Amino acid sequence: MKVVAFNGSARKDGNTATLIRQVFVPLKAAGIETELLQLAGKPLRGCTACMQCAQKKNNRCVMENDMLNDYLGKMLSADGIILGSPTYFADITSEMKALIDRAGYATRVSGEALRYKVGAGVVAVRRGGSMHALQSLQNFFLVSQMIIPGSSYWNVGFGRHPGDVEQDEEGMNTMQRLGENMAWLLKKIAV
Repeated sequence: MKVVAFNGSARKDGNTATLIRQVFVPLKAAGIETELLQLAGKPLRGCTACMQCAQKKNNRCVMENDMLNDYLGKMLSADGIILGSPTYFADITSEMKALIDRAGYATRVSGEALRYKVGAGVVAVRRGGSMHALQSLQNFFLVSQMIIPGSSYWNVGFGRHPGDVEQDEEGMNTMQRLGENMAWLLKKIAV
């Protein structure tokens, strides 16, 4: 089994990556392979509504000048997907939105390829707007007919500067429990 995570932060190893890595701890302990992909420094453009993916139905985007199709391949081969983003003006980053829009459309029109995979959103926030950002991530999973595990609280960690989320005890515990629940769910549906 494998879980692939996408860090939508402009900071490669900032608070969002820290939260994702905390989710990985119980996944790895359960024998589940994990991989963290960082969107930082790898610009993704938004969907152009060209509709080529709907015509070709090959789980790919016609735009080949960025990493999107590589990311799609990672999603398709994984059993679980984690999307992580810091909160930018009460929402996710533009790179994460581009990933969601293009990956979501390409997989939905190609036979709903993400259906029954396990998905979890993780949000880093300085102060406010995190619930809207988390909902943006979870909407991708829901419309893709994926299964979302819960945790002991909302999947949010508080911190402003890189590393600050490590001081958010409740946030780190929430990520730990999310990883535990994700591992449990992955094993249950694999039977």
